[in-house]
Amino acid sequence: MSEYPNLPLSPDVRFLLLPLPAFNMLPFAGFLDKLRFSADEEDFSRQRYCSWDIASLHRGALASSSGAVIDVSTSIIDVDLEHYDYLVLFGSRNAQQCMEYVDDYRAFLRRAAVKNLKLVAIDNASFLLAAAGLLERCQVAVHWRHAREFASFFPAIEVKQDQLFCIDGKRITCAGGTAAIELAAELLAVHCGRERAFKGLADMLVDEARDSHHHLRSLDKDKLAIQGGSRHVARAIGLMRQSLSGTETIDVLGETLGLGRRQLDRLFMAQHGVTAKAYWQTMKLDHAQWRLRNSSNSLGTIAEEIGISDVSYFCRVFKRHFGLSPGEYRRRG
Repeated sequence: MSEYPNLPLSPDVRFLLLPLPAFNMLPFAGFLDKLRFSADEEDFSRQRYCSWDIASLHRGALASSSGAVIDVSTSIIDVDLEHYDYLVLFGSRNAQQCMEYVDDYRAFLRRAAVKNLKLVAIDNASFLLAAAGLLERCQVAVHWRHAREFASFFPAIEVKQDQLFCIDGKRITCAGGTAAIELAAELLAVHCGRERAFKGLADMLVDEARDSHHHLRSLDKDKLAIQGGSRHVARAIGLMRQSLSGTETIDVLGETLGLGRRQLDRLFMAQHGVTAKAYWQTMKLDHAQWRLRNSSNSLGTIAEEIGISDVSYFCRVFKRHFGLSPGEYRRRG
């Protein structure tokens, strides 16, 4: 007889976790620990109500983007997909790195899809699923830093950059970071009930599970945008961030908010000391600067991500703002 007669003989839901090389540790650890807390009546980490295994392209040491290493004992060659309900991919340091692995993982991912597993892409892993042709006609939640990059590579796929995660049938995507905890809780709630799904959140110092449309206050550069500042400015900044690659004008933005351009400029001048147009241009150039540091994409691709079709003009604007051309900035690291 089982030592725990009131516990199920088989788990309610089974996960196969697949961290890619140079995976980001935060979403991986957050997702895994949420499973652990919900898996048992106590805090003994027994895989009773949900179960999980970790696999990789090869057995052995697998380094994360931070350099921390985990030991993976199972290769994807040895995996029996019949034993799982979900395949959860954890993305690499950057999007291009993920796409470079498509030939290594494509056959395995397609087998999982044929076996009817739900495919979950966390962080940049959505780029791998898309490159493997497994996100067609799906809505995809992408980290806001990578939304324009994703749209440039996969223009036919609808990007939901304002969501922490998106569940679209058997394809599930997550922006990454701590949102992986909420996604794990949401999936567990479907199979194990909400009470068990939320078990352990207090231990993880998580006050509550955010829904998929949660607004990140940390995206607002100036706290006045959400604390005592103009609600019109806060809304404008949100729309600006969602339209980094758009060609909309400040006049169009003002119309969306029900404001004239002069009124919007007065609000931005009072709160930020610059016009709305200048604020938006700085936001775009800051994004381009980040992409130059964190990708090997061409200058043309990066320019398109901030709505500039002329590379020469992009170089002039960038140099005027930062004192270096984009090429010089990239070479200096």
